[in-house]
Amino acid sequence: MKVKNSLRSLKSRHRDCRIVRRKGRVYVINKTQPRFKARQG
Repeated sequence: MKVKNSLRSLKSRHRDCRIVRRKGRVYVINKTQPRFKARQG
């Protein structure tokens, strides 16, 4: 999982990337390619 300041560029890396908010943190999750996971902060 990558930790980034801004997730906008990570969201566009793959067409299945989704942005999700959990417990005050913003995550990028991807069911088909789990290597694209990331979180912010």
